[in-house]
Amino acid sequence: MLSLPTLTSPPKPLSIIPKSSFSGIQIRQKCPVSVLLPSIKMTRSSVIMMAKKDEELKEIRAKTTEEINEEVVDLKGELLMLRLQKSTRNEFKSSEFRRMRKRIARMLTVKREREIEEGVGRRLSRKLDRQWKRSIVVRPPPSLKKLQEEEAAAEAEKSA
Repeated sequence: MLSLPTLTSPPKPLSIIPKSSFSGIQIRQKCPVSVLLPSIKMTRSSVIMMAKKDEELKEIRAKTTEEINEEVVDLKGELLMLRLQKSTRNEFKSSEFRRMRKRIARMLTVKREREIEEGVGRRLSRKLDRQWKRSIVVRPPPSLKKLQEEEAAAEAEKSA
């Protein structure tokens, strides 16, 4: 269990207490300590989420740059499929948009970190990125391939 040190504060001096602007009458307000010092709450879920992100980053850093490029292309295709599902008003999880965008950003960040280690400047990095984007061969995302295979299997069962 995570334990946080308790914070104690001395009582506020009278000069800091807010004054009313109403014709010279001074109003003193008593505020509970919890309002003055908001307590810091850390839940277990936030700690677990950070561990998952660290784990995911270790997994991404273990991949080669080519594997990262391939996965970025696949994730961007998945993002396109989600947008299509949204536009056709099919059922989809809206949280997937944010999750995929974050994953793509993490991968591109790791890719840029590697370029910095190699001494590649910003301008050259942008140039290489444009060349890479032009060289991408458009292909269906893995989820679409899986969906097509399931449909083909269903049609094979109907005909058999």
